[in-house]
Amino acid sequence: MKILTDTPKKYKGAIFDLDGTLLDTIDDLADSVNEALAALGHQTYSVFEIQQMVGNGFRNLLTRALPEAHRTDAEIDQAVQLFDAAYNRNYLKKTAPYEGILPMMDALAAQGIGLGVNSNKRDDYSKDLIYKWFPNLPFAGVYGEREAEGIPKKPHPAAALTIAADMGLAPEEVLFVGDSRPDIRTGHNAGMDCAGVTWGFRTAADLEENGADYLIDTAEELLSLF
Repeated sequence: MKILTDTPKKYKGAIFDLDGTLLDTIDDLADSVNEALAALGHQTYSVFEIQQMVGNGFRNLLTRALPEAHRTDAEIDQAVQLFDAAYNRNYLKKTAPYEGILPMMDALAAQGIGLGVNSNKRDDYSKDLIYKWFPNLPFAGVYGEREAEGIPKKPHPAAALTIAADMGLAPEEVLFVGDSRPDIRTGHNAGMDCAGVTWGFRTAADLEENGADYLIDTAEELLSLF
């Protein structure tokens, strides 16, 4: 663990990103993106290449994956529809928690730490995956992308602040945990400290550059902050 804040403290709640933080979803995402691209006659990508495209929701992912000359609204819509159909078949095939996540989450719950999830993944997928892998944990809130309901995506702090309020905690008592710049920005926008996990979709250097208060290398390290 690397502590980058001048004021480290113990936290009473944790809000987690989903993809790249709790669950390794990249293989199912990559398979689905490549199915959509192949159906449109475009080149496909390696898992690593698609990992660099992930962030801020499915539409942004497909926009980045399409050749630049094909990034019209109509073609993006078509790619998203194809991706949605593929991901609906694939999203439970290869996705699994990262090493140490299951016992870490159980330990946090046993300590009475408030738990929440704030993802830009579509809300139904976010809930399905969380309740599959963590069915018995007392989450204060599990929120995915809900822009159709008028709730902005990360890095807007609306969902994070709602979860903290439902925990009965002030934002400064909650640690936001994620693997990317939008997660760090979300936490800071909400008045929360942020832990960047180095096992996810971005590098430790990216997380430090974007203002993480802690760099976390293992799930066990995260427990020491509570």
